[in-house]
Amino acid sequence: QVRLVESGGGLVQPGGSLRLSCAASGDIYRVYHMAWYRQAPGKERELVANFPSGGTPNYADSVKGRFTISRDNAKNTVSLQMNSLQPEDTAVYYCNARMGIPIKAYWGQGTQVTVSS
Repeated sequence: QVRLVESGGGLVQPGGSLRLSCAASGDIYRVYHMAWYRQAPGKERELVANFPSGGTPNYADSVKGRFTISRDNAKNTVSLQMNSLQPEDTAVYYCNARMGIPIKAYWGQGTQVTVSS
């Protein structure tokens, strides 16, 4: 059993910053990647950024240059630093991890990010 717990969401004004964190616990084995997704009202869930094990981060075009994903493999955590936030970044943000043999995808419960003046 693997559990992902997010924290750090909230309300911020346009141009502001937030930092999301996700901690994985439980039967953690062979982590292939950790990532952040988001889902805005009425839209499909989309990939924001991912960080493959042994690889380099990848970002959605809409967040490049504003968001930074980081991992701490020793602590099994992944974070998302979000700068220059805009109203279109408003969404529920989900932590995702793919791990194990066979590979399974795990999701956090989501954390709300609202960008509004």
